[in-house]
Amino acid sequence: MAAKQPPPLMKKHSQTDLVSRLKTRKILGVGGEDDDGEVHRSKISQVLGNEIKFAVREPLGLRVWQLVSAVMFSGVAIMALAFPDQLFDAIFEEESVSSKTPIRLYGGALLSIALILWNALYTAEKAIIRWSLLAEACYFAVQFLVTTVSLVESSRIATGAVLLLVSRALFILISIYYYYQVGRRPKKV
Repeated sequence: MAAKQPPPLMKKHSQTDLVSRLKTRKILGVGGEDDDGEVHRSKISQVLGNEIKFAVREPLGLRVWQLVSAVMFSGVAIMALAFPDQLFDAIFEEESVSSKTPIRLYGGALLSIALILWNALYTAEKAIIRWSLLAEACYFAVQFLVTTVSLVESSRIATGAVLLLVSRALFILISIYYYYQVGRRPKKV
């Protein structure tokens, strides 16, 4: 038996006809500029949106600050959980603490914040980065106020506590700076 020869492939004329292709793209709404001045190459990108629009333009040093914060929170949390007496002594220069439970609870809370900061380090979502920076700034502000009130009540100035206050004020400023930088709208070029 003789094998049947397949019919020759027919080429569509619309693929070669430039005017026909442009008319088709215009009907589909593809290839033209939208309100933001972006040119969509496909209907799918037009429907789903352009991912560049949602990408965070990261300020210089943001990821370094996130890493430093996560390491710092983790380190202090582990120290508060494992060595509560030494942590209290380092800050307030007092030898003994009446109960270790509050310091260990503090360490547990810090460990929870550290987990949030570690997860925020690996995300590219603007909202998550901003919320983690805001949580960090709020924590530092509360710690600054509590330490200040404790020092005023005890009427003793410990060098460790003063150093803690200065560092917390600096950390508040850095966190707020990055919070606003991540939230800024990128300039149109």
